[in-house]
Parts: sequence; C-alpha cells; structure tokens
Amino acid sequence: MAHAFITIDSGDLSAVVNPLGAELWSVKDRQGRELMTDADPRWWTGHAPLLFPFVGRSRGDAYRFEGRDYAMPQHGFARRRAFALVERSGEAVTFRLEADAETRAVYPFDFRLDMRFAVEGAALRMKATVANSGEGDLPFSFGYHPAFAWPLPYGGAAEDHRVLFEKAEPAPIRKVGDEPGLIARESIASPVDGQVLAPTHAMFEGDALVWDRLESRSLFWGVPGSKGLRIDFPDTPWLGLWQKPGAHYLCVEPWAGMADPVGFTGDVWEKQGIMRLAPGKERAFRLDVTVVGG
Repeated sequence: MAHAFITIDSGDLSAVVNPLGAELWSVKDRQGRELMTDADPRWWTGHAPLLFPFVGRSRGDAYRFEGRDYAMPQHGFARRRAFALVERSGEAVTFRLEADAETRAVYPFDFRLDMRFAVEGAALRMKATVANSGEGDLPFSFGYHPAFAWPLPYGGAAEDHRVLFEKAEPAPIRKVGDEPGLIARESIASPVDGQVLAPTHAMFEGDALVWDRLESRSLFWGVPGSKGLRIDFPDTPWLGLWQKPGAHYLCVEPWAGMADPVGFTGDVWEKQGIMRLAPGKERAFRLDVTVVGG
C-alpha cells in the first residue's frame, strides 16, 4: 500500500516524512541541498527509522515477559507500521501509532506513540511521545536512527568531516560482539580525542560504535569551521554511530535503551536501559537538527 509523503517547509529548511514508520526521508536547506542519506540500495535503503518498542536486537530475536517468549525484530516494529495523521500545518506534522491486535500479538501492552516534526527557521525539531494507555506498567525503549549525508553538501571532503561532541568523551565505548547485533560485554578505548571524533569507514567494519557512558547531549557533524549540523538530543543518554563501510552517510543514533548484551538470558525488565512507564503516564524524547555555521 502506498503512503502519501508529507512535506513541511519553513523557507529555510524543508523536511519530507513517510507515514510508513513516521520516517523522516529528506531534509533540505533553503538552496535545496539534501542533508540526509541518498539511500543507495548498495548500502542501506533506510533513512531515519524510529526504534520502538525496543532499541537494537533482542537475543534470539525474542524477549521474555511473564514466562512467555515473544518474537521481536531488530529495532522493534514501529518502523514497519503505518502511522495515522493526527495534525498537519505548513510547518509541522504529527503522526500516531496505537496498539492493535497485530501489535498485541508480539507486544502485549497498550500504548500510544506520537511523533511530531516541525521546522522552525533552519531547525528541524522532532518529538516522540510514548504514552501508556494500558492497566499495567509498560516496558519499552526508544531511539532515533537518522542517516546524515557524508559528506554534507557544503564543499568539504568526506575525510575532513568530524563529530564534535559537546563535552569531552574519554570513557571507553562498546561495540557489537560475536553474536550478530548484540553488544559485547567488554569495552574498548574511546576513539574520541577530547571532544573530536575523526570517523573513517574502517571504524564501522565491526558494526556500530556505542557510547553507553555519554557525557554530551549535543554534537556537531560536518567540517569544523564550515557549515554543518548541530544535533541536540537532551532526553536520550546513549548514542550509536553507524554506517555500512563505504556508504555516503553517517547514522547518528540517540538511544534510550540498547540491544541485548552477548549471552543475555533475562526477561524484558532486565534488558539494558529498559524503561518502566506507569499507566496513564507518558515520556517524551526530543531530537533537534539545526543547520549552523558558514
């Protein structure tokens, strides 16, 4: 079934969203330059999937709740579901996904996930709100997965691009272990020099880099001293960076939760970073992307 894409435009920035997964497909500046992935099928056809109700891979592609195993694909099911259009204007749009018989078969909880996109000047502001509409506690995690152009269309070479963290990031990081998609138990030395990461394609030959002791809640992506993107993620404590080596994008993935560790045997309440939301409560996760500099 085809889904009508929706465009919002501030004059300085435009964004295109696919109702399938409420997925951001395009962000262009006022000159029409694309700031996101080209989605070349040789590498990855995703753009910016929403990760819900779990971030990353569950061991065995399943999780356990009250003694029963439920199948769950990597990054959850939200990215494969059609969201309903709730509200729309020229500069903002809100989509909604609610529990139904299909979701309850694999995730036996009542929930509502609202996803709002708004453009304000040169900024794209995203806000995901998870609400517990059931009678019991809701276990969940949430993450963003946007793929930004590498290089950005501002004249700098790919090898000159940097991730400039808001704060120094000396703590060791984690990578994917010897079970596909699961997080290694051991840590590795931080590749960040102070606040600066100089990414290379070779860094991602073993899959994503994962910061689980992140100090920053903001970073810059681009060539230092040139126009680039400031990415703010105030509500998510962890970060993944990922690409298929050689591709023309870098995924900057703020997470609240992450994949199971290698050898994990616990139930849903023991998953890394799992959140517990009481009935009638909600929790929001913001992600802002702003064109800066130049």
